[in-house]
Amino acid sequence: MKKSASKSASQTELPLGRAARAADKKSPARGKPKLKLVKRPAGAGDKEPAPALPLKVAAAGSTAGTTAAAEAIASGAMALPEAAGPRRRATAETLATKQREISVAEFFTKNRHLLGFDNPAKALLTTVKEAVDNSLDACEEAGILPELLVEITEINQERFRVAVQDNGPGIVAKQVPNIFGKLLYGSKFHRLRQSRGQQGIGISAAGMYGLLTTGKPVVITSRTGKGRPAHHFELIIDTKKNRAEVIVDTEVEWEGVDHGTRVEIELAATYKTGRRSLDEYLSQTAIANPHARVFYQPPKGRPQQMFERASSELPPEPKEIKPHPHGVELGALIETLKSTKARWLSSALQEEFSRVSLAVAQQICEAAGLDPHEKPQRLSTGDVEKLHRAIPTVKILAPPASCVVPIGETLVHAGLAKEIKADFVVSCTRPPAVYRGNPFVIEVGLAYGGELIQGGEAADDDDGAAAGGDDGGAADQPIRLLRLANRVPLLYQQSACAIFGAVTETRWKNYGLTQPRGSLPLGPMVLMVHMASVWVPFTSESKEAIAHYPQIIKEVKLALAECGRRLATHLRSLENRRHEAKRRSIFELYCGELVESLHSLTGREKKKLKQQLLDLAKKHTGFDEDEDEGVDDAVAAADTAGRGGAGDDGEED
Repeated sequence: MKKSASKSASQTELPLGRAARAADKKSPARGKPKLKLVKRPAGAGDKEPAPALPLKVAAAGSTAGTTAAAEAIASGAMALPEAAGPRRRATAETLATKQREISVAEFFTKNRHLLGFDNPAKALLTTVKEAVDNSLDACEEAGILPELLVEITEINQERFRVAVQDNGPGIVAKQVPNIFGKLLYGSKFHRLRQSRGQQGIGISAAGMYGLLTTGKPVVITSRTGKGRPAHHFELIIDTKKNRAEVIVDTEVEWEGVDHGTRVEIELAATYKTGRRSLDEYLSQTAIANPHARVFYQPPKGRPQQMFERASSELPPEPKEIKPHPHGVELGALIETLKSTKARWLSSALQEEFSRVSLAVAQQICEAAGLDPHEKPQRLSTGDVEKLHRAIPTVKILAPPASCVVPIGETLVHAGLAKEIKADFVVSCTRPPAVYRGNPFVIEVGLAYGGELIQGGEAADDDDGAAAGGDDGGAADQPIRLLRLANRVPLLYQQSACAIFGAVTETRWKNYGLTQPRGSLPLGPMVLMVHMASVWVPFTSESKEAIAHYPQIIKEVKLALAECGRRLATHLRSLENRRHEAKRRSIFELYCGELVESLHSLTGREKKKLKQQLLDLAKKHTGFDEDEDEGVDDAVAAADTAGRGGAGDDGEED
């Protein structure tokens, strides 16, 4: 459409409102501007005349009415609507009045998914896990063989009561409200010593979740020794103040219990079996803690289960140590030197770090170009940075193994053999290593064949095909990967874990297994990887996956390679046995004809000839009379699995 002639001429651009433009479009006289005038309030013009507006009335197409309106606006008799400008909604002072400190309990109330309470099924597992971890830690520190009772009672379809009882040393009455009703409260955060708990969040967070979903308090009963009173508590958590409010505090009779603690939490949850379930968690806990006996009473009328201990010896008590200088970060080094009580730099290095002798401290100072008798508090940031760069250049002994207590090769083997009926079980434990100054040990256990050959269900978890089957997988299904940190099973976020990354990056084809690209290997196998450390670097507060530190991944790969080589030897042995069994079976096909020919030539008894030929076949095919009867089953299992030697079927997809 052509524009009106008035557009080409010199004209006035008035700040017309939306209503004025709409009225102009409806006007029959196209091209003539229509102004919507707003009347001023009575007397307004007398008090404060409106400011004059620069007006340019179109020279062409204008009317007298339009000109009069423009003149009225200019004179102040009429006024246009005020233009809508940005409104100032807040000032620095008003914002300051709204700012306040956030309680840690209040934060995790809104972000409970960070603690592992993001769905009902996971909430049940997390609650039991936190209570069991605390019980095992308490028993081991007190030198008591753990005996645990885990009871799950169904209130209704969406509500359960969790009760965990132990035979530990008990809890002092005045500490019960802090332990169960205050987040970030505990004894394990500030020390470098291996333990299951680290942050002081878990059990109090479970009680907070139960309170949020059911409104029910946490119930605790504890006794510290025989002949002493048992204290019964019921408490809730004040999330705004991050402290417990005790509802009930009384002494009760606790028959049949000399010492120990029982905690009960009612919460909204769902119960399921199979992968990533409470049942699987307790089964893996029994493998990682062969010295513990666990009684488990599942809900829905299911029979009670008992996980019997495989060892009657407690693991050695881990000793608290100081950080190792290899891997310490620059910021941590600056803070350590500022807060040290040592007078000289050399003595500060000896007192604040492990494995640093006087000679090593002097070598570090010499490499950094610093005086060993310099006061550490006076060092500049540049001097500390020189010291930080010099530390890796000096050879320092590995951290003492006494601070980390792994399960041990023997007990890893015993735990796997007790829970998994396999033909071949192997384990290995790596020497201590360091990440960020924290010592750690990697252990790997591997079980292959046996009942695992019978097949497992397809993977059914958040990692899809990357996860293993329920029973370790059949020949064409992924293996079952068990991840543990400080003897605690990790059931969620498998693909985000450094252990999973190390397993998938290992070339299992070299060890006789098929492996799709970027996934777990396939086969009837259960692989357990355990990290023991004074501080496990979890990716979140829910403690479900280990961070990808290069030192950790390297150690896991080395342990996997050691077990993989033993597995390859076993598979080659099975392949050889299968080959020899095939040779023997072919010979047996023609044994009858050979017996007939020899009988006709020699006249000897057929039965005796046949037995002699069979004995000869066994001797030359690697089978002796006294050989274990399980060999034939193992050979048949390997044949069923379709595995062999160097992995002819091991091409990557």
